[in-house]
Amino acid sequence: MIEMNFLAIIFAALIPLVMGFIWYNPKVFGNAWMKEAGLSEEKLKNTNMIGVFVISIILSIMMGMFLQIVTIHQYGALGLIGGDANLAKPSFTAFMNDYGNGFRSFGHGALHGFMTGIFFVFPLIAINAMFERKSWKYIFINTGYWTITITLMGGIICGWYAIDGFNLVTPK
Repeated sequence: MIEMNFLAIIFAALIPLVMGFIWYNPKVFGNAWMKEAGLSEEKLKNTNMIGVFVISIILSIMMGMFLQIVTIHQYGALGLIGGDANLAKPSFTAFMNDYGNGFRSFGHGALHGFMTGIFFVFPLIAINAMFERKSWKYIFINTGYWTITITLMGGIICGWYAIDGFNLVTPK
């Protein structure tokens, strides 16, 4: 059975908010982003920020659940057997005993998070921005934010398993 480490996911889900406070600060990219996005201080003040933060955390938890699958390769092995280790052949148990903790580190998760940022997030943001007639500056500001954010999230989610020895597979 596949177990999700919700503590790691919830912790990682806070990263977009923390990074947003830093990245979109007026002293970093905030002023340039507002200009490129066509926003003003006045327009931003007339927003229900509590609702924005709550929905952002919910969506970040969803991203964390996906990143757990992207950063931890053992999910692929579980996918090959249908996701239930209890129904697996003995060769699966032997494989997981040999490789069940392989590639579970902050660095490995960060690598996959970075690749997700470059090869998935960048094209997604760029396509939307081109149709919205936004500038490349806008594209790079947002892509930079998300690539760094997802890199950190992937690192935390994958590395958390190495720290606390969280069991991905629990055969009975």
